[in-house]
Amino acid sequence: MRKLAFAMNVSLDGYVAAPGDDLGWSVPSDELFQWWSDRVGSTGLALYGRRLWETMSAHWPMAGEQPGAPPAHVEYARRWRDMPKVVFSSGNPAVAWNARIVTGDAVTEIARLKGEDGGRMDVTGATLAAAAIRAGLVDEYVLVTHPVLVGGGTPFFTTLDSWVNLDLVETRSFPDGVLLTRYATRR
Repeated sequence: MRKLAFAMNVSLDGYVAAPGDDLGWSVPSDELFQWWSDRVGSTGLALYGRRLWETMSAHWPMAGEQPGAPPAHVEYARRWRDMPKVVFSSGNPAVAWNARIVTGDAVTEIARLKGEDGGRMDVTGATLAAAAIRAGLVDEYVLVTHPVLVGGGTPFFTTLDSWVNLDLVETRSFPDGVLLTRYATRR
């Protein structure tokens, strides 16, 4: 059975994107970028909502081929292209780079995927993660907290019907005051 993790950058006031889907506040240091790259390299399956898929697929497939691309970006781009991905959307966005689309019920499909053998799954995108959280499917929460207040936007956590108790399993500091905290769902 696979484990499902929700891992994203988050502002100190709890948002994964500022108003207008602005992510400019979450530019990573080299060390944090390498941590994200290593995580992508060890992900068995990434689950994307349509909006984050469109953002990532517009940049990363060719980012490593740009003139002067740093070696870390070349490596991340390769890892991202190679990582198996499922894109959840009610529409029909273009998918490539080892991805497939699911247009049906996301919670049912995520539960089915969790039941398979394989490496860790990462759910990316707050809207898709919210559905998985409400269904009790998330096993781990990884918050990469940046020391900035953005005042609104897309929240990391959704409104819940009941509490989710967590155990702290890791903390790590990165340059620029960024703090990683990793929690396991207490079952």
